[in-house]
Amino acid sequence: MEAALKAIAEPRRREILRLVWDAERSAGDIAAHFDVSRPAISQHLRVLKEADLIFERREGTRRYYRAHPEGLEELREFLEGFWEENLSALKRAAEKEERRKARASAGDRRRHA
Repeated sequence: MEAALKAIAEPRRREILRLVWDAERSAGDIAAHFDVSRPAISQHLRVLKEADLIFERREGTRRYYRAHPEGLEELREFLEGFWEENLSALKRAAEKEERRKARASAGDRRRHA
C-alpha cells in the first residue's frame, strides 16, 4: 500500500493512471499527453508498475500499459475506512445534537404549559 500511495502522490502518475484506466495505451501515446521527456514518462510508468497499479504488455519493441484496478484494492479499503469512520462519527454527533434539541424542546414545553 505504501508504494501505491507514493505512486499516486505525483500528479502526472495519477493522470497516467486515468489514461490507462479504461483502455490499453502505448508508452508513446501516454507520453504524447505530457510536456515532459519520454524517459520521464518511462520512469513514471515504472513507478506505477512497481506499485502494481498498471500492467505492462510487450509486443515486439512496443510496450502497452493498462490499469490494474486490483492493485488499488488495498488502498481503496484503507481510504474507505477513514470515510466510514468519519461518517459514523458525524452520524453520532448529529444524533446527539437531535437528542439535545429534543430534550431542550420538551423542557420548553413544560415551562410554558
